[in-house]
Amino acid sequence: MTQKELEKYLWGAATQLRGTIDAGDYKQYIFPLMFFKRICDVYDEEFENALAESDNDVEYAAFAEHHHFQVPEGAHWNDVRETTVNVGVALQDAMRAIEKANPDTLYGIFGDASWTNKNRLSDETLINLIEHYSQHKLSLSNIPDDKLGNAYEYLIKEFADDSGHTAAEFYTNRTVVTLMTKIMDPQPGESVYDPTCGSGGLLLNCALHLKDEGKEYRTLKLYGQEINLITSAIARMNMFMHGIEEFSIVRGDTLAQPAFLHNDALKKFNIILANPPYSIKAWDQKAFTNDPYGRNLWGVPPQGCADYAFQQHIQKSLNTNNGRSCVLWPYGVLFRDSEREMRKKMIEEDLVEGVIALGKNLFYNSIMESCLLITNNNKREDRKGKVIFIDAREELKREKTISYLMPEHISKIHNAYEIFETKEHFTYLADIDEILKKDASLNIPLYVKSANQEIILEPSEAYSQWTASSKELKESMNQLFNIL
Repeated sequence: MTQKELEKYLWGAATQLRGTIDAGDYKQYIFPLMFFKRICDVYDEEFENALAESDNDVEYAAFAEHHHFQVPEGAHWNDVRETTVNVGVALQDAMRAIEKANPDTLYGIFGDASWTNKNRLSDETLINLIEHYSQHKLSLSNIPDDKLGNAYEYLIKEFADDSGHTAAEFYTNRTVVTLMTKIMDPQPGESVYDPTCGSGGLLLNCALHLKDEGKEYRTLKLYGQEINLITSAIARMNMFMHGIEEFSIVRGDTLAQPAFLHNDALKKFNIILANPPYSIKAWDQKAFTNDPYGRNLWGVPPQGCADYAFQQHIQKSLNTNNGRSCVLWPYGVLFRDSEREMRKKMIEEDLVEGVIALGKNLFYNSIMESCLLITNNNKREDRKGKVIFIDAREELKREKTISYLMPEHISKIHNAYEIFETKEHFTYLADIDEILKKDASLNIPLYVKSANQEIILEPSEAYSQWTASSKELKESMNQLFNIL
């Protein structure tokens, strides 16, 4: 199959669920079913290869034990396919048996979908799904990792398109992901962490970035934590589908129970890429006040907005010598009054290296403009005491309700970050003292003077800017009258 044919074939299963379950729930059924089929087809392929290469039954039996994953007797795709009654029970039992047979790699990977609920999925519906996927073999020789991985990412995007406002919980616009990865420039052997990893796109893209550059990507150490069970399972399947097996993705609440520890302290990473949930209110602010991991470096964020709880978790998790981060945030983190003191301390410590304003509609069902906040624990000598501001709000391609960064946009933004100097109407290189004199605001219009668009500001910031403008106008008028 061509890439397009494969994508059409895989998406065809989802179309059979229309009218049966909500579009936002497709992913919790289609991905596990597809992964189950892949495991079984690869298992069969490895058996056939072992049989062809062995000279005797003993050698074959020994060799055949070495599979990517073990499929216990009675838990194979074909066993489920032969079932015509209570198909959901057979599917669920087979998936649990495979998880149990591969505890170190596959525990919990099939999620918690209600396969046995016949009100949602009748035997007939499940049989149709199984027969659809039975049309083609998803073996390595038939569909290599790269091709299947690309198709998997295609499905993730299709599910995001169908999921409405919940899409942002598991999917980050892949063109923005590409930009973030290029800025961080991961190198072989480095550790990469995403504390809110969703479907794993940021982590995965780091490995693919190295692979595309012809570098050794298998030595990259990938770590992720995700609070949602099915989303964390999708992230793990995403890695396996791309042929990446050296990773650790854990389900859990990063703020309440960080998963990656070393000697009772937070584990340190070379690179952190993240798109945290925006401005969440349901978090334990009281516990953060006395955080056992010392994450309240700059203070305690307000109860109504946990953004700087995540930012401080990220900072505390960075390698002291060479840690760097790129985080996708709502624009408010750059100027909100309630976070000024925390932001000021972050700037004073010379941690901020760059701020990039992004355009509208890069995120599902949201016109908001977001930004990339880039930090570095070990800035180059020529970058110390400085911050590059990049106004990239016009660097995008608009399509209906969603926008994308084209390759030329990504190159322009990335080059501006690398060049690290002022360019009229696009970038501004500011000294830390200059930023602190502006009340520690990182609001880009204060630095990059744009001829066109205005950033959508929160009311408090809009009012303060209006007040400042009025004051400047009054002073100018007084000067003019004095001259006359």
